[in-house]
Amino acid sequence: MTFKFKNDKLAGDFWGGLAAMLVALPSAIAFGVTIYASIGPAYAGLGALAGILGATALGLVAPALGGTNRLITAPCGPAAAVCSAFAIGLVQQQVEPVFIVLMLTALGLLSGLIQLLLGFMGVGSLIKYIPYPVVSGYLSGVGLIIIGSQIPKFLGVFGGYSLWRALISPELWQWEGAVIGAVTMAVMVGAPYVTRVVPAAILGLLAGVLTYFALAYSVDETMLVVEGNKLIIGPLGGTASSMLEAITGRWREIGDLKLSQIGSLFGPAITLAVLLSIDTLKTAVVLDALTRSRHDSNRELVAQGLGNVASACVGGMPGAGQMGATMVNLASGGQTRASGIFEGVLSLIAFLLLGAFIAWIPVAALAGILIVVGFRMIDRHSFHLLASPWTVLDFVVIVVVVGVAVGYSLIAASGVGIALAMLLFIREQLGSTIIRSKLDGSQRFSKRVRLGQEMELLVKNGDQTAILELQGSLFFGTKDQLYSALEPELTKRTYILLDMRRVQSVDVTAVHLLSQIRDSLIERNAFLIFSNLARTLPNGRNIAELFDQMELTTMTEHVKVFPNIDDAVEWIEDEILGEHLKEALDLPPLEVYELDIFKNHKEDTLITLMECLERRSVPAGTKVFSLGDVADELYLIRKGAVRITLPVEGAADGHHTLTYGRGDFFGGIAFIAGTSRFNDGTAVGDTELFVLRREQFERLKEEHKRLAFQLLEAVAKVLALRLRYSDKELMAMQD
Repeated sequence: MTFKFKNDKLAGDFWGGLAAMLVALPSAIAFGVTIYASIGPAYAGLGALAGILGATALGLVAPALGGTNRLITAPCGPAAAVCSAFAIGLVQQQVEPVFIVLMLTALGLLSGLIQLLLGFMGVGSLIKYIPYPVVSGYLSGVGLIIIGSQIPKFLGVFGGYSLWRALISPELWQWEGAVIGAVTMAVMVGAPYVTRVVPAAILGLLAGVLTYFALAYSVDETMLVVEGNKLIIGPLGGTASSMLEAITGRWREIGDLKLSQIGSLFGPAITLAVLLSIDTLKTAVVLDALTRSRHDSNRELVAQGLGNVASACVGGMPGAGQMGATMVNLASGGQTRASGIFEGVLSLIAFLLLGAFIAWIPVAALAGILIVVGFRMIDRHSFHLLASPWTVLDFVVIVVVVGVAVGYSLIAASGVGIALAMLLFIREQLGSTIIRSKLDGSQRFSKRVRLGQEMELLVKNGDQTAILELQGSLFFGTKDQLYSALEPELTKRTYILLDMRRVQSVDVTAVHLLSQIRDSLIERNAFLIFSNLARTLPNGRNIAELFDQMELTTMTEHVKVFPNIDDAVEWIEDEILGEHLKEALDLPPLEVYELDIFKNHKEDTLITLMECLERRSVPAGTKVFSLGDVADELYLIRKGAVRITLPVEGAADGHHTLTYGRGDFFGGIAFIAGTSRFNDGTAVGDTELFVLRREQFERLKEEHKRLAFQLLEAVAKVLALRLRYSDKELMAMQD
């Protein structure tokens, strides 16, 4: 994989990587110390080294393979929380420290492999959709765990004492540690109000170190001794040889691991992999919003997985895309993925050059930094959810996940979180209506333009039809809601039309209910009609195939299926009109006096009008006019029908707007306005027309002004009537 960047981008990436390293490295050291100090105070130095090696390996590998510019990958809080809990559990089981170190390495390796698998399986696209309350609970729980693990170190209590034991045992406190930690926290919190040039974590760490040496020179000179000094990290051996020893040493005992020990890693590894993935993708989403970019979730998971595998192989701790370091990188001029690589390289250089200095970093200073980090991870804004009864349950979910994480384990919290996510989904589905609109036949008409007498008949018999537009998920949770909406219609409607265009999912329970409704309608010789079935749902299932499989739509003629709602309504209208509507193909062409708009005109008037009309035959499928044609003709249908469509790119037949039949007219608005055609008109069958051309109409206005006026008046009345029905339909659909 190669990088292409200009000099200005390279400079920005360097300074961004340097600033990110200054933020990420102190936290990485603190996280590493937190994990390995759980084994014993003597392992604090090894923990600091694990944090540095993790920052180096993650910084070199993850940005090189990932696709998210400016993302900084480094050891993080969730990794520290899970690994610390894992190490404490092994200590309580009296596992030898050397095997705990090896198990921690294996845990990081396995979690990286799981991330790789998640990326290859495409799960990265799904992790982003974990509900906010669950993620908030996770992160808040991790923050509390970090705070709880650091308070004993903040107080200078060492030896594996629990939080509660440390708090109730003031005799174990070392006031020097508390002072150092308090100064570190105060400077870290207050630094942004003074300057943002130097990261707050760096200033806090420097303040802690200076406080340590001030106390050492003024109060207790024994603090100036490295060996056996529990208040500081201790010797790292910041040399290439010591790094090689750290990388190779822990793998010597790999063959002594038992199969049962390896099996016990899977639960924590899955939890760790999911938490690291969520942390990374959350940072990537925020970065997208700030830079107007778009990351590839699955590719990023693969890169993060390989980064964690590399980190484990060199003895480093796991990590993820870090929000704080990433934001600093962005603000400091980082442009591409190279900024992340610079962060990794500079972490390695810092270790080699400053190894001796790192040994003097006070443990209490690192504890102070992590307490601030943990506090910032707690989602304090979630308390706003208590302000509304609609969001109280979301707050309860957060509290439950936090409680399980802190009181039991993050592994259990992950299971509870998934279960609660499912309950949240079901709650949302139950709380939303699946009936988008409900109309009767007098409020919703097809795109087939009917004559006045036919429209009056359809309005009069509109109570025979119920038209319901469904939405959302039809499943066991919304079954009663669907039945409650349909039950009043079963005994009084002849036609029940269900439009499925906005349905997102359907389960077997919903199909079974529809089958019962169908059977009830069959007993009354009524019809169940579906529209918009032949489409694929977001879950990949095809509604029509499911209905066929369950024999809902294949067993009887009393179930009808139409591609869209307008075709379905048109079929219902034809059934209602019955004897009043005969197939136009079986009837002879109409004469002028038989057309509705001329029925009240005198015979001599019609004779004069006939002289102005042209008879035209249009074969089936032939266009009468096209989009953009000059509107210089008015068309009256003697026989057949004409379909009006609006051309749409990618749709061969265009968008169907209206259909005009025998005895009707079309093209009136454009003819009167003198504009060009804004749609297409195509003959449905072999069609016969009367055509009034513009020049003939102009001659009619000059020679027979009254007749021309009567013609325009007749056209305007029909257009006004059509508009009235359209307005009524639109108002009904809005209600």
